[in-house]
Amino acid sequence: MNNEPMIIRGKLFEWGMRTYLMGILNVTPDSFSDGGEFYTKSDAVIQARRMVAAGVDIIDIGGQSTRPGSSQITLQQELDRVLPAIAAIREGPDEWAPLPVSIDTTRAEVADKAIALGADIVNDISGGTFDPDMFSVVARSQVPIILMHIRGTPQTMQKLTDYEDLIGEISEFLESRINAAVEAGIERWRLIVDPGIGFAKTGAQNLEIFRQMSRFRTLGVPILVGPSRKSFIGHLLDRPTDPKERVWGTAAACVGAIAGGADILRVHDVAEMRDVCRVADAIFRG
Repeated sequence: MNNEPMIIRGKLFEWGMRTYLMGILNVTPDSFSDGGEFYTKSDAVIQARRMVAAGVDIIDIGGQSTRPGSSQITLQQELDRVLPAIAAIREGPDEWAPLPVSIDTTRAEVADKAIALGADIVNDISGGTFDPDMFSVVARSQVPIILMHIRGTPQTMQKLTDYEDLIGEISEFLESRINAAVEAGIERWRLIVDPGIGFAKTGAQNLEIFRQMSRFRTLGVPILVGPSRKSFIGHLLDRPTDPKERVWGTAAACVGAIAGGADILRVHDVAEMRDVCRVADAIFRG
């Protein structure tokens, strides 16, 4: 199923034609894989430059860690982390001007201020459930929003992994969020869904999502998948401590996602996954 194309900051996204890469830029001191590495504005710019050189399609900036058990920061702390990074990219070299930027947040005020500074997409891990004002901000701003499946919060989610029908319940949640977004005035063609790998899922459940990825195509919107360096890969590889040792396990997961029809992959290692996508796209997209 080919969904309606999107134009984001002048860049054409033709879903189904190839896989697009969203590069992760965590401006946090405590993210599970790269916490503290890109916390300062200058370090964030250096990492953005690396990702642009590697061929990234979107840069996703987040200031709130959502690893299991992570603590909620204040609104002001989140703003102080993400807004300088967005401003730095928008003030960057001329060749960065058409680079789409996503704001990874569950707070409507953060999304609103980020969009005003030049963010083009909202990436909400709660699917718009944590803040009742999120959909109205997105509808008014006329930007795309990524709706992810989650149960509970990052503090509680790994205690909420009891499903009777894993894929059916994820699909039902995502469909309900799509309907709520449309009712709030967001055009359906601006919606993207994410099954939420690692969020209220066991390792076995994550694998089942990859096996049945194609079932989410029936939702009729593009699919984003975020497997990068996650703990289920560490368990499979017997590399539980250092997420940076999971690059090639991530590559395998990315291939599985592409085979199942994913449109966007959210990754840390852009250069490596760009090569993975080019070969996998040639195989699975023909």
